[in-house]
Amino acid sequence: MKKPLAPRPEAAPGLTPALERNIHALVERRKREQSDASIQQKVADAITSFTGSMQFVYLHLFAFGFWIAANVRWLPGISPWDESFVVLAMIASVEAIFLSTFVLISQNRMAAEADRRAELDLQISLLTEHEITKVVALLNEMAPKMEIDPRQNEELQEAASDIAPERVLDKIDQGLSGRNNAPAARSQKPE
Repeated sequence: MKKPLAPRPEAAPGLTPALERNIHALVERRKREQSDASIQQKVADAITSFTGSMQFVYLHLFAFGFWIAANVRWLPGISPWDESFVVLAMIASVEAIFLSTFVLISQNRMAAEADRRAELDLQISLLTEHEITKVVALLNEMAPKMEIDPRQNEELQEAASDIAPERVLDKIDQGLSGRNNAPAARSQKPE
């Protein structure tokens, strides 16, 4: 007897138990990935999260606004310390260097996650296509017993052929480069 992949949670209204289980598994995986992240990744993500918030904007509006107002003598009783704004410009430049680095670190991690998800999507799509091809082939075998001639429908015959994904990619690449002599994308006979 097969063991289920994950405990079968109670399905929310509008969701199937399988969909609920998949959502639960993805949430658990995301939690595990976040807990397995290095300290550097967690720090970079926390900084990037804060710098992408309105609190960060308000903090800078206040700090830079105060700096500028004090140094152009708009605030009585406060002596200017950076009338040419060279120090402010240097602080802003150094901050921009570090912030852009933290953003790039977070983007690199997110891009790696997106690549993994795209690879998973591709594998699932290829598996689905293969399974559907097998189901169509089986239906084509069952059709004569039900007195249906599947050969009359050209699309059913075509759907019963396996797709060669590497040939599809070759055809796409050739189409993008303007060449039209790509090999056929489907094999000629079903397995």
